[in-house]
Amino acid sequence: MDGKNTGSLGATEATAPSARAHHAGDGGAVAGPGQRISAKRKLAAGGRLLRGESQEAVSRELNVPVHRLVEWRDRVLLAAEGALKERERDARDDEIARLQAKVGEITMANEMLDAKIDKLEGGRPFVRRRSRA
Repeated sequence: MDGKNTGSLGATEATAPSARAHHAGDGGAVAGPGQRISAKRKLAAGGRLLRGESQEAVSRELNVPVHRLVEWRDRVLLAAEGALKERERDARDDEIARLQAKVGEITMANEMLDAKIDKLEGGRPFVRRRSRA
């Protein structure tokens, strides 16, 4: 013995992801049957594929079918494309938001006035008088 291993298991056996509990610090990368993988981990897996790692190696490591990994990679690409298409906010966007808020305020005021008119009329419509002429 070289003095590095003080436990009954070797260093590689004790730290292997399969030898540790899922919550024991392996990062939760290995998904068992029916377990969910977080969006952050899916993004990381898609990024690994985009950087050129082998689909089979990532699939084995994460215990996820290759077709699922390819799906995640494609979603990562679509999200990245969408993020790059967005334009920066400018003064027009702020003005549009201010005007939309103003339209909402006016609409609410009109609805409140309509309700008040209905209440004052007591369910009977406003009757116009004939002119005296």
